[in-house]
Amino acid sequence: MLFLPKEVETVITTLQGAGYSPYLVGGCVREMLRGKAPSDYDMTSDAPPQEVLRLFSESAHPTGLQHGTVTVVSGGLPIELTTMRRDGAYRDNRHPDSVTFGTSIEEDLARRDFTVNAIALSPDGTLVDPYGGQEDLKAGVLRCVGEPKRRFEEDALRILRLVRFCSVLGFSAEKETARAAHEARGLLAHVAHERVYAEMNKLLLGENVGETLLTFPDILGVPIPEISPCVGFDQCNYHHCFDVWGHTARAVAAVPPKRELRWTMLFHDLGKPLCRTFDEQGVGHFYGHTAISAQMAEEIMARLHFEKALRDRIRAQLACFDDMFRPERAAIHKEMARLGVETVQNLLYTKQADNAAKAPAGLERAQALWHEAQKIYDELISEGACCSIHELKISGEDLAALGYRGREIGAVLARLLDEVAAEKLPNKPEALQARAVRLWRSGYARHTMKENETH
Repeated sequence: MLFLPKEVETVITTLQGAGYSPYLVGGCVREMLRGKAPSDYDMTSDAPPQEVLRLFSESAHPTGLQHGTVTVVSGGLPIELTTMRRDGAYRDNRHPDSVTFGTSIEEDLARRDFTVNAIALSPDGTLVDPYGGQEDLKAGVLRCVGEPKRRFEEDALRILRLVRFCSVLGFSAEKETARAAHEARGLLAHVAHERVYAEMNKLLLGENVGETLLTFPDILGVPIPEISPCVGFDQCNYHHCFDVWGHTARAVAAVPPKRELRWTMLFHDLGKPLCRTFDEQGVGHFYGHTAISAQMAEEIMARLHFEKALRDRIRAQLACFDDMFRPERAAIHKEMARLGVETVQNLLYTKQADNAAKAPAGLERAQALWHEAQKIYDELISEGACCSIHELKISGEDLAALGYRGREIGAVLARLLDEVAAEKLPNKPEALQARAVRLWRSGYARHTMKENETH
């Protein structure tokens, strides 16, 4: 018997006590069979949705009654409980026009997308697997339940789910399933931007993301058409042995699996097909492509409704993507103070990933600079280096006591941080106090205020 959390067992016991037959289904069964802990739990049973609401009146939420879905919160764990059903026609290529509630688990599994997701687990530990999902799971294959063309025409989101599962699970798409997905890709135009965004967030974090991006650019190019011009676009430059999309896919895979990093690398060269020029030797150059890519990223993020926090982090990474600095303490410390500690760490990741996805000639030398920069960055972090005004060992109140007023205080704090980051001034109270006194006597803050007013 596969291990089940007590919160899940409580729901099963309640349904069985009322005379119903519950099953765990979908991704949670797939993950348990893979030896992984499920991130969520889905169940199905022959209990009508109104009966589920009655049985779990204190903790049930009608999250999709028209499709028989009720979310039951058990011990703080949300469990999606859907009544066994047959689906009617899918005229909008996304949702069934009607559903018919039934009592057969086999009938319910017949409407699911892929065989590895069409396995049910009964409370006694019996697996119901009418479509060979366990064999496909062992083989690492994604295969549609029934006819692939029909499955994708019913719900176009399944096309993007196929790509996402290839990335996250590291599975390959079965030949007919893959062919049908490529042929039906235009149906993704029917999928809401929010659903595309949700799938892409998961897809980009997959361990097999590089190979997946290389395999399905035509599919991804439907919801994100900016991708398509990059596919097969020759860079005509000795630094690059891959076309723009080949470089992009490898760069995405080369950064750690953080959303802002994976999206940044997906976006960073989108502008290249718009600005290629050639020098006298016929070498391709892409002057200004980072700024163009950043603007394209803004349009994509607005279209897909990125949340503001992620959009701001990606914007910050693209803004500094081309920054260059020597692998020296003062240079890196100043970057950390100017951009922020996390942004600089991410910048080092993107530099190394961008290099890793280029031609091998000269790669070792190019990477050595950024590896040295990473080493210095790590040393500064371990030392607790001062990288913001708030970390200075002097406060605005201390400066006010010396006679500084209003905006003068901010100007002097910024100057002190600059000197600390440049490794010219230690971040110690007595040293900062003495420097602030010298700046006061020199009239630095007053002169700075006057200059700002004239500009």
